[in-house]
Amino acid sequence: MQVEKHGDLSTMPAENPNSGRVQTMIEGNDPQVENNNPSITHEDVEDFNQNDMEALLASSPMTIGIKRGDVVEGVIVRIDQDEILVDIGLKSEGVLSTRELPSSGYGSFEELHNDDKVLVYVIQPETSEGHAVLSLKRANTERQWRIAEEQFKNGELLKAKVIDFNKGGLIVDVNGIRGFVPISQILNLKREEVAAGGENQETAAKLQAMKDKELQLKIIEINRARNRLILSERMAVQEWRQRRREELLEELKPGEVRKGVVSNLANFGAFVDLGGADGLVHISQLAWSRVNHPSEVLHVGQEVEVQVLSVDKERKKIALSIKRAEVDPWTTVEQRYTPGQLVNGTVTKIAPFGAFARIEDGIEGLIHHSELAPGTDPKSILQEGAQLQLRILRIDPERRRLGLSLRQVDEPEPEGAEQQQPEASAATTEEAASTAASATREPMPSLESTTPSLESAATTEERKRERAPQRERGAESKAEDEGETTAMAEAFRAAARQRAKDETEPAE
Repeated sequence: MQVEKHGDLSTMPAENPNSGRVQTMIEGNDPQVENNNPSITHEDVEDFNQNDMEALLASSPMTIGIKRGDVVEGVIVRIDQDEILVDIGLKSEGVLSTRELPSSGYGSFEELHNDDKVLVYVIQPETSEGHAVLSLKRANTERQWRIAEEQFKNGELLKAKVIDFNKGGLIVDVNGIRGFVPISQILNLKREEVAAGGENQETAAKLQAMKDKELQLKIIEINRARNRLILSERMAVQEWRQRRREELLEELKPGEVRKGVVSNLANFGAFVDLGGADGLVHISQLAWSRVNHPSEVLHVGQEVEVQVLSVDKERKKIALSIKRAEVDPWTTVEQRYTPGQLVNGTVTKIAPFGAFARIEDGIEGLIHHSELAPGTDPKSILQEGAQLQLRILRIDPERRRLGLSLRQVDEPEPEGAEQQQPEASAATTEEAASTAASATREPMPSLESTTPSLESAATTEERKRERAPQRERGAESKAEDEGETTAMAEAFRAAARQRAKDETEPAE
């Protein structure tokens, strides 16, 4: 009868917990325990009971006060086709419907696994069945705020898309959170545009043009309670460029060819952005031709290829060259031009002894005063930018020199001058001897009458020899050396010998 009344005593509390064996067990004075194992002392029993009680309390489920609207972290314990069970610390698991999961990305069915930690939103703390109803989609916003707080603490850079703008700046989407970029923190706006604000039409047009663009940003202020997220494009780009500059200083090697974008122009050269670090292209390295100002050959935003000349890691400077990345036109000049050929040139610079003219990019020649038409005022013809037809007198690719004449343009062009290669322009030793013998047998008046250009060449040679002392004392000696006259005359003497040879052969 007593058993029927009390049932299982192990589950029924004693009427008086301070009496009987319950009290002796709590106090650690149970004689049965001591009698069964005499080696166990009173202190051992007391420690055993205390540790057992602590383990029992630790393993017992703790009821957590969760209400509707809370966002809590849970652990996935089971995944079914229709629902997912998540342990959020309640007596029973919460239920997460798979119908609200996104098709791809974070939170999709394929991305979730058992024992994954997830952030969930509590829709209903407990149903009639004892389960909590949860939502992963609604908790995503809170998850993004927590990620943003970590990015702010760590100073990380992020990317966000511009979704709207107002007079104060840009509104961006940071993984579902609306962030704000003040107009003062936008990179491509000038000071006057920032001062005018978004109410200015030009500034407003620039802000509108940035819509739907993705920007690199850095969080500079965050306040979850006020839903306030402020970002900066200027600080993000400056920090990224500083990091990238250090990387490039380690990567770049002299002689490498890289692509870049012209970022700025100065009187002494141009700055080229290599993708995080700017290098300087000195004005002398812009082109093979003469450049007075970088704006003549470049503009900001232009994409160019550059060769790395040097990298100074201590001073953090990079020297670049645009012309070194291109083929030197002087290496192939003899393949395109021959002495005696008529070309069109543009006067690029006036000198006391004549003028320099460009016949193509990177190829410039000298028009000496002696090669102007007799009685011509040099100032009236030789002006910068003037287009002239000129005759090539000599080509010296090793010394990068080209002799041009304006006076001899109207003279007959030697036959075959355009077709013959520079190596073939000079006669061989045997041809020169044959030509000299023929010229000796022919009377001089007959030769002069049949080849008027030879007379002109001889006259020019005599005139240049008479002026040789003056030329050595003049300013033109700085540009042309003593071999200038000999080389120019030699070109025409070779052409004259060829013509004399052609005329003597039919006569024989």
